[in-house]
Amino acid sequence: MTSTAPSVSGLDLQRAAREHLWMHFTRMSSYASADVPIIVRGDGCYLEDSNGKRYLDALAGLFSVNIGYGYGEEVGQAALEQMRELPFYTTWSYAHPRAVELAAEVASLAPGDLNRVFFVSGGSEAVESAWKLARQYYQVREGHPGKAGIEPGTRVEPGRAGRRYKAIARRLAYHGTTMGALSLNGVPAIRQPFEPLVPEVRHVRNTNRYHRPPEETEEQFTALLLEELEHTIQAIGPETVCLVHMEPVQSTGGCLTPPAGYFQGVREICDRYDILLSADEVICAFGRLGYWFGSERYDIRPDLMTCAKGLSSSYASIGAVIATDRVFEPFLSSSSMFSHGITFGGHPVMCAIALKNIEIMKRERMIEGVREHEDAFRSTLEQLLDLPIVGDVRGAGFFYSVELVKDKETRETFSADECEWLLRGFLSRRLLECGLICRADDRGDPVIQLSPPLVARQGEFDEIVRILGDVLTEAWAELRRR
Repeated sequence: MTSTAPSVSGLDLQRAAREHLWMHFTRMSSYASADVPIIVRGDGCYLEDSNGKRYLDALAGLFSVNIGYGYGEEVGQAALEQMRELPFYTTWSYAHPRAVELAAEVASLAPGDLNRVFFVSGGSEAVESAWKLARQYYQVREGHPGKAGIEPGTRVEPGRAGRRYKAIARRLAYHGTTMGALSLNGVPAIRQPFEPLVPEVRHVRNTNRYHRPPEETEEQFTALLLEELEHTIQAIGPETVCLVHMEPVQSTGGCLTPPAGYFQGVREICDRYDILLSADEVICAFGRLGYWFGSERYDIRPDLMTCAKGLSSSYASIGAVIATDRVFEPFLSSSSMFSHGITFGGHPVMCAIALKNIEIMKRERMIEGVREHEDAFRSTLEQLLDLPIVGDVRGAGFFYSVELVKDKETRETFSADECEWLLRGFLSRRLLECGLICRADDRGDPVIQLSPPLVARQGEFDEIVRILGDVLTEAWAELRRR
């Protein structure tokens, strides 16, 4: 296990956590009298808490610790060396070696002519930045106000200025928590507390086929999705839309993969209506789907990509927007600039860590390893289909979900009250007791999400299924008694 520095002398961690730490997306009432799980060290795919209990992390932190927990010393040495050389400098009108090197490395890995890299601090910032970039791209390209050098009040052709600001995303898709990224979110429960949000986003059907009519072919499903997308663009006015933003494999709803021909159709529609296509690769990039970018696996050919998590395997807070040369070209005008920046975007220490992360992934052949072991991971998970509570297993690479059902024959799902008990009242607690960290989620239909570090192999696959199988069997028996 990777060693950790001693805690503050005499500090009662449990008491301090309950009295001072406000955890993210957490019902803090749950810890009014119960212990907070305090993770103190990790190695490979495993974690250990402050009580010495060991867990298999089948979620890789938050779909993000791609290289696992065993490289802290090597990555820490890269951070230390950078701290000694240059602990911080900004990329606002300046550059430094690590930002230049990382930008060149990311561009070399990205498909097509995605060559321009704008660094931020994380995934929500990347999505926020991509939407802002798409909005300003059309203004700069067409000479509208918003282009540096055009004075306020300059006459512009009536009806054209500032028109392209709308975006399209998918239902249930999670794209972050800052106000712009939240507006792209298709998860009602996350959006509603903060409405009204940034105008204007429309959400179209996602690619979940499990509850579609069984007689519907994949080709028919693809045609349905593309027809809805095009009708939505037409309904809100093609000349007002700047961005279509989609994950290669949608996380929320349970690892929803695209049907055949889907992204090729999306690309064609975006081309026809002159709309930028953005791939949200915050989860999917850097090996999660067995490729450096999910866009490569599904031939998406986006104009923009957002990434974070796996860029540093979450050893550092860093993300990026990657743009094509075509999107960048209007900003080469002498009077133009992207009017956006982040203090820590391209932080030299964060860049050094991301460079070391990519070096490790290449050296250890982690991308190739996912492709080599993907079938084994899937086939092992599919053993769970023997359980009456498991309706579907879906995903790609090392990114899968298990959908839970009340009736396998009819595919009937659970009620809201049943989900509350099943996911939060039983599964989350019991899985943790049994030493498995995964995600029980019902922001769509109830699923268990699994996203282990890319170093996981058959031993970890077997352990995941053994624990999940036992706990789901217990859950089903409890449900039958309720």
